[in-house]
Amino acid sequence: MARKRKGRDISGWVLIDKPAGITSTAVVGKVRWAFEAKKAGHAGTLDPDATGLLPVALGEATKTIAYLGDALKAYEFRIRFGQATRTDDAAGEVIAESEARPSGAEIDAALPAFVGDIRQVPPQFSAVKVDGARAYDLARDGEVMDLAARDLYVDELSVIGRPDDDHVDLRFVCGSGGYVRSIARDLGQALGCYGHVQWLRRIWVGPFDLEQAVSFEQIDALARTEDIDAMIQPVALALEDLPELRATELGAVRLRNGNPGQVLPGDVEYGDLAWASCDGVPVAVGRFRSGELHPDRVFNL
Repeated sequence: MARKRKGRDISGWVLIDKPAGITSTAVVGKVRWAFEAKKAGHAGTLDPDATGLLPVALGEATKTIAYLGDALKAYEFRIRFGQATRTDDAAGEVIAESEARPSGAEIDAALPAFVGDIRQVPPQFSAVKVDGARAYDLARDGEVMDLAARDLYVDELSVIGRPDDDHVDLRFVCGSGGYVRSIARDLGQALGCYGHVQWLRRIWVGPFDLEQAVSFEQIDALARTEDIDAMIQPVALALEDLPELRATELGAVRLRNGNPGQVLPGDVEYGDLAWASCDGVPVAVGRFRSGELHPDRVFNL
């Protein structure tokens, strides 16, 4: 007999302003402990040294993580020119240096090549799998890998500040699978001066914004108290980019049982991905066909 998982049946999103020096997995563990939740996950890993928005899903919200996969994500970061590092960020040892420094006009001229549909090679220290092993594990053992370039959509790469000749601050908005460290590495190479990420902060992910996030200090202050539940955002927030359909009363019952259920007419076409609600509560996500939603995910809310 399977062991029953301990914890509360609590569902929703908790938006964390992740501090530097902790992994995304550790953040999820802390949030799960603080809310005494049975189940938790996160939408989009941040490197340990990165800060900013990390959306943590509790309970039934974990079923919506997959629908955030194609959501755009926005970052602000600083590039240090003149140095390449093993990790493409400030944590790695310097492996090459240059006295050259780009002008503002040279930076502006180089940025358009990194916008739109591009191909990007992941950093050596990344979670990409190589023959079944993680690239960062192989890199720690001293291996240098020939990683394949991957498709990436970049919506924006723009200058937001130039504190001095050695540094530039950029805003980066991209689709799934983008590496800020690769942008810093490749832009430095394109400008002939090398470059790496000095700091990185994620400011939004799809419908989630850093302004809604809470700090670790706030989590600690209210951990395992009744007041902590006020930090939870609705499950449906992650579904904002999908059309909503209203399920009939009988349709909601059928959907909750994993069967196609009747929904009221809405602004969707045959085969579109949508989510159904009943009394404002998410019931299921699936494909719309002939007046019914055919569920892929069912919510027990």
